[in-house]
Amino acid sequence: MAGLAAAFGSSAMTNSITEIEQTKIILVSGSNTTENHPIIGAAIKRAVTHHGAKLIVVDPRKIELAEMASVWLRPRPGTDIAWINGMIHIILEEGLYDRAYVQERTEGFNELKESVAPFTPEYVTRLTGIPAQALVAAARTYAENRAGIYYTMGITQHAHGTDNVKALANLALVCGNVGFPGAGVNPLRGQNNVQGACDMGGLPDVYSGYQKVTDPESQGKMEKVWGVRDLPGEVGLTLMEMTAAVVRGDVRGLYILGENPVLSDPDSTHLAAALQKLEFLVVQDLFLTETARLAHVVLPGASFAETDGTFTNTERRVQRVRRAIPPVGDSRPDWQVICSLSERMGYPMPYASAEEIFNEIRSVTPSYAGITYARIEREGLQWPCPTLDHPGTPVLHRDRFTRGLGKFHPVAYRGPQETPDPEFPLILSTGRILYHYHTGTMTRKTAGLEQVAPECRIEVSPPDAKVLNIQDGEWVKIISRRGEMEARASVTDRSPQGTIFVPFHYAEAAVNCLTQTALDPEAKIPELKVSAVRLEKIEERANT
Repeated sequence: MAGLAAAFGSSAMTNSITEIEQTKIILVSGSNTTENHPIIGAAIKRAVTHHGAKLIVVDPRKIELAEMASVWLRPRPGTDIAWINGMIHIILEEGLYDRAYVQERTEGFNELKESVAPFTPEYVTRLTGIPAQALVAAARTYAENRAGIYYTMGITQHAHGTDNVKALANLALVCGNVGFPGAGVNPLRGQNNVQGACDMGGLPDVYSGYQKVTDPESQGKMEKVWGVRDLPGEVGLTLMEMTAAVVRGDVRGLYILGENPVLSDPDSTHLAAALQKLEFLVVQDLFLTETARLAHVVLPGASFAETDGTFTNTERRVQRVRRAIPPVGDSRPDWQVICSLSERMGYPMPYASAEEIFNEIRSVTPSYAGITYARIEREGLQWPCPTLDHPGTPVLHRDRFTRGLGKFHPVAYRGPQETPDPEFPLILSTGRILYHYHTGTMTRKTAGLEQVAPECRIEVSPPDAKVLNIQDGEWVKIISRRGEMEARASVTDRSPQGTIFVPFHYAEAAVNCLTQTALDPEAKIPELKVSAVRLEKIEERANT
């Protein structure tokens, strides 16, 4: 998200879900949309099949959308900057860019033009494996009409994920595709309130509404509302930085709410060992997850159906959540648990309701100031919504960017941190499948879903399977520099030769014991999508 913020001054979808079916050109990259975001995936399919939209898909795997794409680019994992810069190079060389938009609404164009000059189609082919003619077709298609870009963690979960996003923002700006319906740069959020958690300051460098903790004015505003003095002005630690700090002994206690990092985070064996070093670990969750099993104290949280409040979804829409049933057993809504803990630690938080908390949010967060429970009683509003008579903002940056001019950021090519070698000749990529969600905390307790997808399967291409004499359904072992795991093989052309894919939902086949912790220097996101591994057939389990 740092790339979007740098280019536009925002860190969310620039456009709305309903616009997808109005979009003339759709570029999907790093997103298995129909499996990971089925509602949006269905909208993209309708745009193509019912409304004639042209679809460009960029993904190493043959995902469902690739089969209906006008152009499908299949790059080597971790080479996204090369193909994006290559598309920009072609668009500039052929004069397909929006000259008026670039001149009137952007800055840094000459620097961008110079930076993409080396990325000829032939050079991009050498870096990515994408045929030159396919790259040219994708660039021309993207530039021919109003276009929207949709991406997820296949773009961001790299050691250069921020640069990937900046490069996509450059592509959109070159063609004048920001500030209009049916266009924009649109990161698809992976959970129902990820956007809301970020908006509320669930990041180590901001208060709510992305107000920097290092800004004295924002700091003073928060101190006044919260009735405290001398709030820390230093940026805190990200999740991955916390793990390193635990290992060093600088962090001795953690409070984990609604996360299961023992399955979801990279190099998970190392992470679990770090958690066991803590003097005090508290986990608050609905179920006894793999992480909760390591905790000194487990607090029972309440589900969405047991609490009131708001969610902010992937299109920045703030929506009401209403309690359907009382909290089960000894569980309480998360906000009540947090308030009770705070009071016991010496800082009273005497909120009487979720609405009272939301009203405080409104008072300190300009983009939420015009949103009230009464206004979203029936239908949500999209931020920014600065006043009570404001209708909300379906499309960001219509007349101007938050920062003034949209800024081009020249991005140098950097490949993945790990590349195949004789010892680890394959690339491992991880992700999700349609039938399970994240670490399976809820979906793997659902009988119907477990019946459809009861076990982990390792996607192996037919050529790789032939070399190793692996048959579909046989047991195999994956080994990386950090660990090993076993599961059955699924021999399929969905994964390209040289790459295997493993979902991370299954505790009994915890693939994140293999993944690496190389971090993006700006966003601190780990490179989960590219790890060097080798694959071995397990003879003694081949037929069991």
